[in-house]
Amino acid sequence: MKTTNGRSLFMKTIAKLALFLALAPIAACSSYKPTPPAFHAVLNQPYHFDSGDIARISVFEQAELTRAYPIDKAGYLSMPLIGDVAARGRTSGQLQHEIAQRLRDGYLQDPDVTVSVDRYRPFFIMGEVNQGGQYTYVPGMTVQKAIAVSGGFTPRAEQGTVDVTRQIGKEVVTGRVLTSDPLLPGDTIYVRERWF
Repeated sequence: MKTTNGRSLFMKTIAKLALFLALAPIAACSSYKPTPPAFHAVLNQPYHFDSGDIARISVFEQAELTRAYPIDKAGYLSMPLIGDVAARGRTSGQLQHEIAQRLRDGYLQDPDVTVSVDRYRPFFIMGEVNQGGQYTYVPGMTVQKAIAVSGGFTPRAEQGTVDVTRQIGKEVVTGRVLTSDPLLPGDTIYVRERWF
């Protein structure tokens, strides 16, 4: 009789454990929301400057104006003659137009201005990687390459997907992506711990 009761209790415990293991991933994902379309759509849009970027500005036949200009925490770059120029959220074409217009207003007759990215702002990585922190972004970087730069996964890491937080316009959005997905400058990667 004792054996039957002990066995019955053991089977109930096993059943509860199996149910818990089956529901645990569901509970973990219940707070997760699918990424909005804008999260991936931004990858196909022109690049928008932000704090931490360095813009390369060339003004034809104006060596004293042609150089790299860092974008400060407030989102501005500062040029001789025209002073501070709002750069945050603007494309190369938008910056070229404004800088040329401001140089035309009393400084140069017909300025030929070119704006490009000299250096991108860094990306950040944390969670289950060997060396979390801030790293230099290079064009074409994927999540997998970012993880390699940070020393690889820890033994406890969930290696299939990661969470990426990205600034899209004035909104900060977090999405769960595959490790083959591309990154953007300024992204923050969080590598989660796996359940078992």
